[in-house]
Amino acid sequence: MKTLFDVAIPGFCGMGLHFKLDGFRLVYSCIAVLMWAASGAFSLEYMAHYEKRRKYYVFLWVTFFATVGVFLSADLYTTFIFFEIMSFTSYVWVAFDEKEESLKAAETYLAVAVIGGLAMLMGLFLLYDLTGTLDMDLIGPAARPALENSGGYLSPAAQLYTAGGLLLFGFGAKAGCFPLHIWLPKAHPVAPAPASALLSGILTKAGVFGIIVITGGLFFSDGNWGLLLTMLGLVTMLLGALLALLSVNLKRTLACSSISQIGFILTGIGMAVLLSSVGEENGLAVWGTFLHMVNHSLFKLVLFLCAGAVYMNLHKLNLNDIRGFGRKKPALGFCFLMGSLGIGGIPLWSGYVSKTLLHESMVEYAKAVGEGAAVLVNPGMVSSSAGMPDIVTSLLLNPGIWKAAEWVFLLTGGMTVAYMLKLFIALFVEKHPTEQAKYDAMSTSCMKPLSRSVLVGCSALIPLLGMTPHLSMDRIARAGEPFFQGDEMLHSVAYFSLGNLKGGVISIGIGVVLYVLVVRLLLMKKDERGTAIYADRLPSWLDLENLVYRPLLLRILPGICGTVCALIDRYLVSTVVTVFLAVSSVVCRAMDSFVDGLILLARKTTHRQLPGTVKIRENDRLAYILGGMADEIAAWKGRRGRKIKTDRTSAIPRFIEAEEELKRTGKLVEESFSFGLMLFCIGLCLTLGYLLAVFLMG
Repeated sequence: MKTLFDVAIPGFCGMGLHFKLDGFRLVYSCIAVLMWAASGAFSLEYMAHYEKRRKYYVFLWVTFFATVGVFLSADLYTTFIFFEIMSFTSYVWVAFDEKEESLKAAETYLAVAVIGGLAMLMGLFLLYDLTGTLDMDLIGPAARPALENSGGYLSPAAQLYTAGGLLLFGFGAKAGCFPLHIWLPKAHPVAPAPASALLSGILTKAGVFGIIVITGGLFFSDGNWGLLLTMLGLVTMLLGALLALLSVNLKRTLACSSISQIGFILTGIGMAVLLSSVGEENGLAVWGTFLHMVNHSLFKLVLFLCAGAVYMNLHKLNLNDIRGFGRKKPALGFCFLMGSLGIGGIPLWSGYVSKTLLHESMVEYAKAVGEGAAVLVNPGMVSSSAGMPDIVTSLLLNPGIWKAAEWVFLLTGGMTVAYMLKLFIALFVEKHPTEQAKYDAMSTSCMKPLSRSVLVGCSALIPLLGMTPHLSMDRIARAGEPFFQGDEMLHSVAYFSLGNLKGGVISIGIGVVLYVLVVRLLLMKKDERGTAIYADRLPSWLDLENLVYRPLLLRILPGICGTVCALIDRYLVSTVVTVFLAVSSVVCRAMDSFVDGLILLARKTTHRQLPGTVKIRENDRLAYILGGMADEIAAWKGRRGRKIKTDRTSAIPRFIEAEEELKRTGKLVEESFSFGLMLFCIGLCLTLGYLLAVFLMG
């Protein structure tokens, strides 16, 4: 599908905003509208008893605009801005009821969002430095020279892998990819059910959106990247399904199921890259990935709203407390059944179509490797900077590895059937040992007509899409195909052929066996009354957050950093400070001596003082005149008194001495004033120079 519109807002936050609408973005914008409309309508009943529901609605719709902004973004800068807005506004959903459990889950959600956002930002810095652009249509050609320059650990190719890894970390944290999945099992049980539907159904797809962008733009024919995504996908799908199978909380089970389904999607992205790396058509993987994204959004919208109907009436989520609630509630049973059959990959429901495509892509890659098509792999693309090329190459080109990966896929599909069968039987088949009569009385009042209509309408889409795959799902897949940079599907897929049905039947069979042998025998126990109840077999200590992340971030890393800083302070900073103080002392003493020497030099030259001895100068006329007059007066007084002193000394030397003393005093006053004025001028010049330097440096 061609671009429907391309809009730029230049200058916003420096780099501007850039939006675009094509087939993929149109499909997911429509899904966002559908999910928010359904969740908003359901919220009218679900949130009616909450006092702070206005806050919920404000952040509900702010998050809607931010999420649509992510899906419409045409460059990674715009994606980052709306991605962070979406993360912070959706945090309010998790912390909404402000209980201790909710606040702790919100703390985990926010920590993952912040750490992921910082990693993403660093990746964007590095990617922009390497390519000079963040435009999704331009980063691929701009990054190609960097990929071809793989000369070492600091080469442009290595830097590009680092940027891609940081972006994968940031987007994977929101998507719920292992090992960053820790927020989903904790956030979903405490968030309002309509918000959980959005968190699982579409906010995780915002993370997948970013992973698709960097994969299609930078690494779409890179075997390393495809192997990384496939391995992450397989681990994520298997771990999520195992956690869901062990859970005894309705919403926690659905949250762990979301982790598993994100694993299916990541595996599809990885298989698309691997098929491209060996020169094979990757349309099966591209179609399967996109359709499973769409399907999972619908499944979790329906299933979480069904869980909301249960919680809205009982305010409980433990399977032992809610078992039997769905009996005699046909509308609720129909909706939950549609979601369960869809996510379980049962034929004639939409999940079967996407899972079949994903499974066939794995079969196709294993076949290509087995037939030797892997010789088409570009040697420069196979672990050029991974450090262990032989190991990576053996994984990429070993048919046995990919046969095992196929069985992990089928086993996980069977586990999906098992835990959804567990939920359906607990809710709609089994009876509560004490409260069943009370639950049966709620058959007509468990949902209002508006909530029931919304839920039934969304549920009906799942079999409708599954029964018309060529008419509906193929068209949806073709609309999103160009966004993946994948190959066009040139042939129609026979979804209900025996070969394709075989994979679905195997998964269903595995699921039934797991339910009978694992759920009924190992995951249930007898209570004191002899009633079979669901047992929580997951050890409380086996929590990745409390086992690894919190000790690492709150104790180990601070301890290591504190020790390093203490050593630096003790052996480096203290030494530097001591040397600086010693040097400063010497410099200050030298400057003090210099100033003293300058003053001494000035007193001996320009400001020299008069000598202290008194010299009677014979040519001093004023002193002689005054001294002569004093002598005459003294002589006249002597004659009048008849006292004549022949040895009387003259007064002239005393007048000469007084005159010299007066001149010396005046000279000292003049010298002191002149010296003070000189020092004032020097100080003024230094002050003005300092201010000028500060101004120029600022």
